[in-house]
Amino acid sequence: MNKRENRKWGICLGKYFGTDGFRGEAGEVLTARHAFKIGKFLAWYYGQGGHRVRGVIGKDTRRSSYMLEYAIASGLASAGADVYMLHVTTTPSVSFVAKSEDFDFGIMISASHNPYYDNGIKIVNSKGEKTDEAVTDKIEEYLDGTTEEIPYAKGAEIGEIVDHFAGRNRYIGYLISVSRSSFKGLKIGLDCANGGAWMLAKSVFDALGAKTYTINNAPNGMNINKGAGSTHIEALCRHVKENNLDMGFAFDGDADRCIAVDEQGREVNGDSILYILATAMKGAGELKSNTVVTTVMSNLGLYRALEDSGIEYVKTAVGDRFVYEEMVKMGYELGGEQSGHIIMSKYATTGDGILTAIKVTEAVIEAKATLSELSAPVVMLPQITRNVPVLSKDAVMENKEVKACVEAIERELGRGGRILLRKSGTEPVIRIMVEAQSEKECCDYIERVLSVIAKEGLNL
Repeated sequence: MNKRENRKWGICLGKYFGTDGFRGEAGEVLTARHAFKIGKFLAWYYGQGGHRVRGVIGKDTRRSSYMLEYAIASGLASAGADVYMLHVTTTPSVSFVAKSEDFDFGIMISASHNPYYDNGIKIVNSKGEKTDEAVTDKIEEYLDGTTEEIPYAKGAEIGEIVDHFAGRNRYIGYLISVSRSSFKGLKIGLDCANGGAWMLAKSVFDALGAKTYTINNAPNGMNINKGAGSTHIEALCRHVKENNLDMGFAFDGDADRCIAVDEQGREVNGDSILYILATAMKGAGELKSNTVVTTVMSNLGLYRALEDSGIEYVKTAVGDRFVYEEMVKMGYELGGEQSGHIIMSKYATTGDGILTAIKVTEAVIEAKATLSELSAPVVMLPQITRNVPVLSKDAVMENKEVKACVEAIERELGRGGRILLRKSGTEPVIRIMVEAQSEKECCDYIERVLSVIAKEGLNL
């Protein structure tokens, strides 16, 4: 099965690059040598025709991010590109700077919500969008040595490496400017995941007038995402409740995700955030398409709430790349994932956790309501996902007995739930997701599918 065919499952199976860049354990899967060669290739690729290349680089707080930052900057400069360093920042800030300051490309060094020992290289183009697979295919060929070696620059052709704090400051100023409201009088909790948002988020919310209560904002290189941030929302739930805050927002390591917490200390996930923003935008006349882009993992509770509000929706494969592609293709203004990647095309080309937090706070203020009241119409159905190691993912997806079992469950669930099978992009695993009226019902349906997989001899 080729790359193009895999895209329908939300999977991009390059040797190194997946749907969100080159990611793996630093020093093992992703090395300084990889970073150097990627930088060298990008300098050559964008410099064809004699163009003087300009690239911008940001990183999160992982210990290995510094190593990879210097390696990729060296590769770029060695092949004649000028390199502008944002240093510790967020993924959306790199996209913003690349687009607004006419860079040829931007690079973010981060493994997002993964633990500190992993790292990644994300590349965006001059529009601040994730780079095309055609470019990463060529990078992979160069990494494997199947293309000619790129020559080193000499003398004045060697690239400059420049500190570019001004770019990060411009991004902060931009975030402050997008709010229509003052946050004065609000007590807001911020969980920065000991990651890229640790200096930015508080600065923005302080400037907007909020009284901020920040946690997990003391990175040491090894505590990014550790019991913190959007994938460990329980820390912020406690923080909001214990301090009697109006709301809270948790980001991931590179701050392209946001999960909220209401004033009662309850999680408000990406699906609920999509509903809140969709209804607010519709009320303000900003949801011109009257459509929200979701992924196949969004909860039925979101779809029912959108239908009740007269808002349409479409579904894509899992991954913010696919959400954004659908938004661009059809001209939609809002899309996102349950995990907290929220894209507002008027303001950004990528998910932006801090921007999302600003717009949710703005919705609360303008509605003169609490966050729990705004999210109440989204009644989430119990949803359980089981990862099943298998011998062949394709064999499971194409097996007649497995298909028959899934179809039978779909008929039984009707409009009261759903079942979804999809392949992992990185592991020999099939993911079985069931939504139903109770957790027991979800588990029972999953066990039925598991028994068929076992009976057919497809288990790993």
